[in-house]
Amino acid sequence: MRLIFQKLITTYMDNIITVEEVSKAFSKHVALDRVSLSVPRGCVYGLLGPNGAGKTTLIRAINHITAPDSGTITFNGHVLTGADTAHMGYLPEERGLYKKMKVGDQALFFARLKGLDRKEATTQLKAWFERLEISDWWDKKVEELSKGMAQKVQFIVTVLHRPELLIFDEPFSGFDPINANVLKREILHLRDQGATVIFSTHNMASVEELCDEITLINHSHNILSGSVRELRRRFADNNYEFTFSGAHDDFRSAVAPFASTVEPTSPDREGLSRAILRLNDAGALPAAVAAANGAVRLEGFHAILPSMDEIFIKTVEASNLKTPAQQ
Repeated sequence: MRLIFQKLITTYMDNIITVEEVSKAFSKHVALDRVSLSVPRGCVYGLLGPNGAGKTTLIRAINHITAPDSGTITFNGHVLTGADTAHMGYLPEERGLYKKMKVGDQALFFARLKGLDRKEATTQLKAWFERLEISDWWDKKVEELSKGMAQKVQFIVTVLHRPELLIFDEPFSGFDPINANVLKREILHLRDQGATVIFSTHNMASVEELCDEITLINHSHNILSGSVRELRRRFADNNYEFTFSGAHDDFRSAVAPFASTVEPTSPDREGLSRAILRLNDAGALPAAVAAANGAVRLEGFHAILPSMDEIFIKTVEASNLKTPAQQ
C-alpha cells in the first residue's frame, strides 16, 4: 500500500499540471466534458483542437480564471488555488495593451504587477527589448506598434517574472515567418531553462517543431494524448520507403508476400530507385528487408511517419463520426 502511495506522489510531482475529469458548462453549452490530462514538468505541451472544442476554456481553468463545475486541477502536487497564478505566465489569444501608453511604461506597469521592483524590471525589460529587437520602440505609443510588435511586448511581460508554467493561446497569430521563428526559439530556450510551456495552436507545423507532448480536444472531450514521437509512429500505418538498385520487377516480386501495396519510382541519377511499401503488419519488416536484400541491392529503408496535420484531421474526422453518446 505504501509503495502504491509513493508512486502516486511521484506521478503528481513529475507533472506540473494534472487535470482530472474536469467539466464546465455555460448555460446549455458544455465546454468541457470530463477532460483529463497530465502535463509533465519541463516540456512543451500542445493543446490542439478545432475552433470551439474547449481549449480556451481549459486554459482559463488551469490559469484559475474560471472554475470547473466538477473535477480537479492539480498544480505541483496540490489542488490549484488562486495563489498559484503567481507562478504562471499567461498570454491570451485576445491581446490587450493600453493604446495611449508608451511601450516602455506599459511593460513596466505589467512587470510591477508581477512583483518586480522598478529597477529590476527596467533592467530585465531593456535586455528583452534588445533581444527581440524592439529597443527603438521603448518611448513610442502602443498604438504605433504593428500587431507583431505588440505581441512581442506582451510575450516579454508574460515571461519576465520567470514563471514555472507558461501558457500561450495562439502565440504565433499575426507573426510573419521570421518573427514566428524568433518566438519559437525563445519558447524552446525557456523550456531548456526549466519552464513548462502549454500552448494552443492551429499550426501543426509548429507542433512538430516544438511540442514534446499533445492533447487533442474535440467536442469538449479529450480524444487523443501522448508524445508527438509516439503518436506519429502509432499512426504510421506500417508505411516504409526502401532505397535500392536493381530491377523493379525483382524488388516487387520479392516483397509482395509482405506488403499490401508497392509503389516504385524511376531510378535517380545514381541509379537508385525508391519504393513505398505498406506492410501487412509491423512484424513483416524483417522478412521484407531480407527478401528485398536477396533480390536487389538494398541501400536503406525508413518508416514514413505522418505529419501532425494528418493525425489531427484523421482523429477529428473519426471523432465527428461518433454520436454524442459514444463520445
